[in-house]
Amino acid sequence: MSELRLHTEPYGELLLLPHVPCLMVRWNGFVNSQNLRFLLNKGLELYQHYARQYPSLGWVTDARRFGAMLPADQQWAVADWNHRAYAAGIRRLVFLNPENIFGQIAIQQYAQNTAHATGLRVTYVSSVEAAARELAG
Repeated sequence: MSELRLHTEPYGELLLLPHVPCLMVRWNGFVNSQNLRFLLNKGLELYQHYARQYPSLGWVTDARRFGAMLPADQQWAVADWNHRAYAAGIRRLVFLNPENIFGQIAIQQYAQNTAHATGLRVTYVSSVEAAARELAG
C-alpha cells in the first residue's frame, strides 16, 4: 500500500493513503501536550485540504506505539479538536490498537469521552487493511 508522507516529526507523522482514501496519524511513542496538539491540528488542516480531492477521505490513527495521554489533553481533544474535526466532515475515527497498556488506557478513555460528547464514531482495528475495510463499510 502506498503512503505519502505529508509531515514528519520525531514523535509522529501524517500520511495520506490515497488508495483507502484516508489521512493517517502515526504516533511514535509518548508525546507531550504541545506536540500532540500540534500534530492533531496539522492533521486536521491537511485533512481539510485533501478532502476536496478525496470526498470520502477518512481519518485513521495508528496508535500502535502511542503512549499515555494527559487528562488535560483528553479534555482538549474532546472539547476542542473533536468539534473542529466534526465540522471539517470527519464522522468516524478509526484507531489501530495500541500495543502497550498506557496507550490502550488513553485511547479507551478518549473513545468513551468522545462517544458521550460528539457525533464522532470510534472504532478499533488491528491493521491498516482492516482500517481501510472499516472506512469502506
